[in-house]
Amino acid sequence: MLGAILVCVAPAMTIADILDEQRAAFREVYPAVERGDWEPAARKEALLREYVLWPDLRAAWLRAHVDDAAADVRPFLEKYGTSKPARELRYQFALRLAAKQQFPEYLELYRSWYGSLGIAKLDCLALHAGILAGGNDRIASHGRELWLTGRSQADECDPVFDYLRGAGVLDEQLYRERFELAVAERQFSLARYLARSLNEQYLDEANAWIAAQNTPDEFLGSAAPVMNDTRRRQLMYAIERLAYRDAELASEHWQRLREKQEFSSLQAAGISRHLALWLARQHRPAAFDSLRALPSEAVDVEVQRWLVRSALRQHSFEEAIAVIEKLPEDERQTDEWQYWLAISRVETGDEKDVQAILATLAEKRGYYGFLAADELGRDYSWAHVALPEDRNALKRLAEDPSLIRARELYYVGLESRGRSEWDDAVSTLQAEDKAQAALLAHGWGWHSRAIATLASVEHYDDLEIRYPLPFREQFQRHSETAQIPYSWAYGVARSESLFMPDVRSIAGAVGVMQLMPETGRRTAFEMKLPYSGLITLTDPDSNIQLGTFYLGKMLRHFSDNPILATAAYNAGPLRVEKWLPEVDRLDARIWIENIPFNETRDYVRRVLVTDAIFEWRLTGETRRLSDKFAAIEPSPQPRQLADADRKRIGGS
Repeated sequence: MLGAILVCVAPAMTIADILDEQRAAFREVYPAVERGDWEPAARKEALLREYVLWPDLRAAWLRAHVDDAAADVRPFLEKYGTSKPARELRYQFALRLAAKQQFPEYLELYRSWYGSLGIAKLDCLALHAGILAGGNDRIASHGRELWLTGRSQADECDPVFDYLRGAGVLDEQLYRERFELAVAERQFSLARYLARSLNEQYLDEANAWIAAQNTPDEFLGSAAPVMNDTRRRQLMYAIERLAYRDAELASEHWQRLREKQEFSSLQAAGISRHLALWLARQHRPAAFDSLRALPSEAVDVEVQRWLVRSALRQHSFEEAIAVIEKLPEDERQTDEWQYWLAISRVETGDEKDVQAILATLAEKRGYYGFLAADELGRDYSWAHVALPEDRNALKRLAEDPSLIRARELYYVGLESRGRSEWDDAVSTLQAEDKAQAALLAHGWGWHSRAIATLASVEHYDDLEIRYPLPFREQFQRHSETAQIPYSWAYGVARSESLFMPDVRSIAGAVGVMQLMPETGRRTAFEMKLPYSGLITLTDPDSNIQLGTFYLGKMLRHFSDNPILATAAYNAGPLRVEKWLPEVDRLDARIWIENIPFNETRDYVRRVLVTDAIFEWRLTGETRRLSDKFAAIEPSPQPRQLADADRKRIGGS
């Protein structure tokens, strides 16, 4: 591949040197090429033409000129076939052919590449092409399939539906069926749109669903005495919606409804279970009794878990033991419940098997293993075992064209594209080769792929790979400025992003420490730093600086309690304030168990463990989890926080 270039360079220049030049040239010209300017690339074409990412460069230019470069697009697609650059360009080219109503060409591309993939947008464009060509039998059957969805369909399907409507295919029955699908998917605005083509009864039903969703308290308070199955389902849905906000108020409505209306035993059990769980998650006094009073058909493992948590919260350790001992065997043997069985027995004075349980747990590296070691006064079981190298496998993998492409995408800053190609490539490898691929990625400094790939084969003992130290100077410097331990900042960053600078969560959080854009903007304002949105947040140094400052802010807000600050970083400080005990102080371990959201509960435990591991990696010393476990004090008067600090769940 590099032969043509080697003759043009100094004899002392190595292949590694050439690669470095190619990477630098690619990084330099790619932004201009994406904008449609090929001139910078043309000046370096001799260097770049043999580079493995040359197809990506050409595809970027062709995407920018897809309207007027069809003559260049077709040979590119033929040459590069199923490669990622060709797939992306082919999809955009197909859309442009359809938009320009070049339907014969579109249909040729569609039938060759997309006909069996079930992509609604492309399917509808193909059907529309068929309609314009005079129609065929497939339009009605496939059109009905695309119609019958409970969610809004692609805009490209509108002409198809208009045609089917005019042809009498979309009859009242199909509208009713889609209406029911929309209701089942809780897409009530779509249901209301469909109801306009039915009758007033359907429109009233859709409006009632919307009221149950948006104003459940008001809807429940004004429920009409007339009862049918639809109205029961709406009332039950309103109860569920209200319970998320105020389980006690929802319970009051439920008691009133049960006195006036009939619900099946299955319906009653389902609602009672939902209310009892939310009473527990909202830490209401009636929670434990409500859970315990549930009929047997409403009791499952989740109910039993919250029975234990509620018992612990009210210091009913005998009750906790009784529930744990009734858990299914596989659930009872988890580290979580074995630990709390031992602690509850200590609290009740019955120390049967306690030492043995704790000793078994203390042999494990993890949250409950570390807590058990603290109880016994033992050192933590780090159990670091370096992954053995297989030099032959490493050499073979390092020469794999797919992994080379992924590596180069990572090196030139197109990391998200690189992740996609890496994941596709390693998904076909055997477990032994996946482990060696993780070693390869670690050697490249591509820590997110190394961690994820090693976890995919359940190899958890190489702590150097699983807990790397990227951006070390930045973490240390900015953590010192923020006056927080930089092992903690490392733990948060690993838990948030696996150190990916460009990653963006579903909720919109960005970068190494996963900051919401508005939180980043406000934090930068507080720090008197320049802020340029995503450019700032995807820069590792800036992101770490803002993230550590915000983490320190949460620590100070919660009176130097790192557990509360960690929870606030994930769920937002206003939620954490609502979770504080109302009267008596609470054991921090029990407070963590009673965090309402599974994500935040797991997050806090994970950060505590990663903080300890990073401290051990950085210093060789053990910082015990129990040292952080100051009692959680009752909620003070609400403290004012800016809207920007209300980080949403799902940002990690």
